[in-house]
Amino acid sequence: MFAPLERWHEFYLLVGTAAAALVALLFVAASIGAGILSAERSAATRLYMSPVVVHFTIVLFVCAVGLVPSHTVLSFGLIIGTTGAIGLIYSGLLAIRVLNDRGIDFTDRLAYSIVPIVSYAAVVTAAVLAFRNFRRAPDLLARRHYAAAHR
Repeated sequence: MFAPLERWHEFYLLVGTAAAALVALLFVAASIGAGILSAERSAATRLYMSPVVVHFTIVLFVCAVGLVPSHTVLSFGLIIGTTGAIGLIYSGLLAIRVLNDRGIDFTDRLAYSIVPIVSYAAVVTAAVLAFRNFRRAPDLLARRHYAAAHR
């Protein structure tokens, strides 16, 4: 296993399992709520539910990557950095939509625009630190997952 992640096996297993369960529950909720969705509610559903599915799916993916035993510093950093950059771009585009909508509360603006950007920036930073063999790179990556789970 990638040496800095050896002690993190149980953490990634637990968080990845929780993320998979939450994605499944979101699909159940969407299936149950599909009957009450109308044209005026569909925009809010896309704005609030889709990003949550994307964020939890990325957490699941990063946890799965963290559990692969054959990673090198290069492969782990490249995969995590690419994932973080994609999440950062997605969150930036989402932030534009959220911040332009005047009917959204401050807390929702914060949770759906600012926090994801900071979280994905932390993932990219963790990837850069992993490239440099910095011991605390997994700690930074774990804090990002912890923030996503408590959003």
